[in-house]
Amino acid sequence: MTIQSIIKNSIKRLELENKLLTPDFYAEAFCKEAAKAGMKVEDCHQLDKFTQTLHKDFQKELTQYRITTMNELVRFLISKLNRTNQHHCAEMLEGQIMFTKRVLQVVEVLHNKEASELAKKSIEMLAQNPTIAQIEQFRQLWINFITTYNDTFLQKLSSLGRVDSGNLKESIENLRIPAVSAADTFDNLDLAKISSLLVSSLVPSIASSFNEDIANISKKIKDNPSVLGSGSIINEIKAAITLRIALDKDSLKEMVESIDGVLDKLSLRLIDMIEKSENSTIEIRKIKDELEAYSGESTKNFTLSHKKLFTIALALEENTQLLSSDLRGHSEEISILSQRVHQLENELKTAQEESKEDFLTKLYNKRALDDFINIKESEFERYGHNFSVVMFDIDYFKAVNDTFGHDAGDAVLFAFAKILKQEGRIEDIIGRFGGEEFMAILSETDTEGGVIFAEKVRKHVEQAKFMYRDQRISVTVSAGVSERKQHSSLNVTLKSADEYLYSAKKDGRNRVAYKK
Repeated sequence: MTIQSIIKNSIKRLELENKLLTPDFYAEAFCKEAAKAGMKVEDCHQLDKFTQTLHKDFQKELTQYRITTMNELVRFLISKLNRTNQHHCAEMLEGQIMFTKRVLQVVEVLHNKEASELAKKSIEMLAQNPTIAQIEQFRQLWINFITTYNDTFLQKLSSLGRVDSGNLKESIENLRIPAVSAADTFDNLDLAKISSLLVSSLVPSIASSFNEDIANISKKIKDNPSVLGSGSIINEIKAAITLRIALDKDSLKEMVESIDGVLDKLSLRLIDMIEKSENSTIEIRKIKDELEAYSGESTKNFTLSHKKLFTIALALEENTQLLSSDLRGHSEEISILSQRVHQLENELKTAQEESKEDFLTKLYNKRALDDFINIKESEFERYGHNFSVVMFDIDYFKAVNDTFGHDAGDAVLFAFAKILKQEGRIEDIIGRFGGEEFMAILSETDTEGGVIFAEKVRKHVEQAKFMYRDQRISVTVSAGVSERKQHSSLNVTLKSADEYLYSAKKDGRNRVAYKK
């Protein structure tokens, strides 16, 4: 069909529909006849072409209003424009953008490197007519910053003056910083001498051998003293010092146990010798022989003490006639022995204070937990070994003490400690953090694993029968779980676990709280 035929048919259609031959009616009739004839005319599809360029909300409205012609589309858009104050919207948008830029400029000059860099990038983004996706990306970056921001580093300055985290300028002005000459600056320090001194301080003072990690950090500092200028070395040095102290403690414990065994044997022989004074010469010689033989055992780490004891045995042998005549009558010698016993009791008391075991529950005490968690932190920073911390607190424990007495409270603590041991793995570190609060350090465990462990303990306690003098005590426990990998530092991890424990108690107790 030709274009002339379509024109004729269009005019006939208008006559049949009793419509005037106006441009609008003719265009409508022409497009209908062209579509009927299967002819594609570009002017007949202008409405669809323009409609597709509009927002989807507008397209939906066009469908609802049944817009079919260009005139109807124009009238629809004019109506929309009349109801919209474009000038006000533009002014509001421009004002908000300028306000945001000024706020970012303020943040950029503040004394926080991360916030300043993020503010600078945000200003650059706003200047480039950003998309919705770009704005959303930067919004999330600011959320991440405010969520992970930690200003506890300011407390390190507390020894130099009063620190107010809300007023950095006033805190700096209040600091009592001693004057430092140019000769004392880091650039002028003799790093070789300092590194040598530092490496010497890492050598265990009691233990006879190095730990592999201590040896590695010592070699690293010795080979390259300038590494002391980097911030990353601080945590490695702290970890090495912790390991050195642990080695010395273990070695000291072995020495104390060794000399304690020697003194036990010596005291038993002396008592027996006193009771059989006529045979004192032979008995004292036996003491000397046993001390001589004892040197091949674990006392090799306590050589000096062994020599002193051996000297005592020799002196006893040389004075055997005096001792055998009337040992009980020599009050002076007995007084010396009494002082020695008193000295040994003081040494034993000191050793007990250094012990890592809680006297009541037989779990690790807080001192040991601090040592272990610092070692776990070192493993995390060096090797990426993740771990979780679970904080437990026995619900209404004060009420147990007030109702049944402190002996009952001690019995509950001891029973709960046994449950923790039963539910824990061999590699888990479990201890009494203080009072009725306990901590579990779970190696290679994420939040999900920590929650599973905490729930097992909670259900076990809930179902257990806590008995004291034929009276059953109802006991429940609350817990908070925190995973190291999800936090910026060890302190934040511990604080998070404690906050979740508080949340569990606040929400009704007998439950486990964690980041979901």
